[in-house]
Amino acid sequence: MLEWIWPWVFLASPLPLLIHYFSRGDSLQPSAVRAPFAARWRGLAAGGQSGATGRGYWWLLWLAWMMLLTATARPQWIGEPIELPNTGRDLMLGLDLSGSMQIEDMQIGSRLVPRITAVKAIAADFTQRRQGDRVGLILFGTRAYLQAPLTFDLDTVTRFIEEAQLGFAGEDTAIGDALGLAIKRLRERPAASRIFILLTDGQDTASTVDPMEAAALASQLDVKIYTIGISRNLGRSSRGRVEVDEAMLNAVAEATGGRYFRATSPAELEAVYALLDELEPVEQAASTFRPRRALSWIPLLVALGLTALLALLRSGWFSQIFARPSYG
Repeated sequence: MLEWIWPWVFLASPLPLLIHYFSRGDSLQPSAVRAPFAARWRGLAAGGQSGATGRGYWWLLWLAWMMLLTATARPQWIGEPIELPNTGRDLMLGLDLSGSMQIEDMQIGSRLVPRITAVKAIAADFTQRRQGDRVGLILFGTRAYLQAPLTFDLDTVTRFIEEAQLGFAGEDTAIGDALGLAIKRLRERPAASRIFILLTDGQDTASTVDPMEAAALASQLDVKIYTIGISRNLGRSSRGRVEVDEAMLNAVAEATGGRYFRATSPAELEAVYALLDELEPVEQAASTFRPRRALSWIPLLVALGLTALLALLRSGWFSQIFARPSYG
């Protein structure tokens, strides 16, 4: 289907004809200068062109003008409707970038790698499997900030996960702030589609928002929170502090109807994400998309061609070519 964005520009179509009509009077012509051999000069200037040929130039000019107006009206070809997927979920991921994520206690094969390396690899794969879902990304340490809003562009979210670096948000852990930011971004989404998956290897040490208060607000707004505690040693560290506050993470998840998962290795973390993959999709408003293809370049190209032809005709180039004598 053809559609015009600015069809009103065609009101200017008779403008060249009006200019031609009102400029034909002798009063608009400049005064002639008397000179000898004037009749002969007029004959040479005419170049054998008739009045009909002059009128033909005007029609050619008007046709070029119409092509310019057609291009200015911005014609577009509207394709057939394409139905977009009407199922999906809104998933916000929260990744801990605190200093403890650099500890090398995640075993892959026969070697140990930093926790953040395992987390980024598995989270990136998890994101790529969310075709049809909106996925967002929150990174947090001492502060929490939104790295990617909810989007269908999973490649961009995956790249953000892979490029995340420790220290971006500070060395401490602000779990409560990450929860609050996720609630803020999810509260406008459909109630059954508000899901936040938080992954951390520590306990809350820097939040301005209490994690349990954030969980209570999430429960009121129907934001479901899944928490994942990642650490090979879930007991106390050599410094005597608890590495993962499992009690708090479990309480936050239960308060919102979610679930707490423990992951002490990359394999367990992969199993957790596989389980999260089984979340039921949520119906969203059906929508359609009609592709648009701009066509302005076609009349613009025709106008340029007509203008070039008009310039050649007015210059007498064609008459000089065909009138050139041949030598045998």
